[in-house]
Amino acid sequence: MALALFDLDNTLLNGDSDYQWGEFLVKKGLVDPILYKKANDLFYQQYKAGSLDINKFLDFSLAPLKKYSKVELDQWHQEFMQTLIKPLILPAALALVEAHRQAGDTLMVITATNQFVTKPIVQCYGIDLLIASEPELIKGEYTGKVTGIPSFQEGKVKRLEQWLKENNQTLENSWFYSDSINDLPLLEKVTNPVAVDADQLLLKKAKEQGWAMISLRQNLN
Repeated sequence: MALALFDLDNTLLNGDSDYQWGEFLVKKGLVDPILYKKANDLFYQQYKAGSLDINKFLDFSLAPLKKYSKVELDQWHQEFMQTLIKPLILPAALALVEAHRQAGDTLMVITATNQFVTKPIVQCYGIDLLIASEPELIKGEYTGKVTGIPSFQEGKVKRLEQWLKENNQTLENSWFYSDSINDLPLLEKVTNPVAVDADQLLLKKAKEQGWAMISLRQNLN
């Protein structure tokens, strides 16, 4: 049984859920519309360039969770799913996940985006296993802080290695699908790295290494 790993944002999704959650907060008036959007845009550009400071970003992105109750946040997330996320779900991505499921592979999404944002999204793909950056919860409410190692760049490798050890699993015959140069550390660890609608930096690396390159968006209008 092989492990099939999937990045989420701009891989299984035709967009970035972390960025879209920030846009949702702005549209709902739950954050300062000017300052928050400016920072959200800047962090997203840094992410795409491979220069994001994940700790600074998580301080920023998790701060709004502290301002509201988990009940309110969960209700808003349902609206977020319907209005911004469902339109980003790619039929070809669903088919890819299903192909691995039919092959008997163990399915997992591994993403830097925090678990509050991503868990309901991952469930839409019928995937139970998720490694994501984890927002701290105390007495059932978010503190605005992260707990544990953020699953970003080398952090994805560390988090996955911890999971493999705890579950007596290996990366033998493993797959990892990603669009981003930020995932290079994990792509270099698996048996079958696949660049999916890759950014320019990852595309260059994939061509140099002879990695598989696919698109899940080629049939979109």
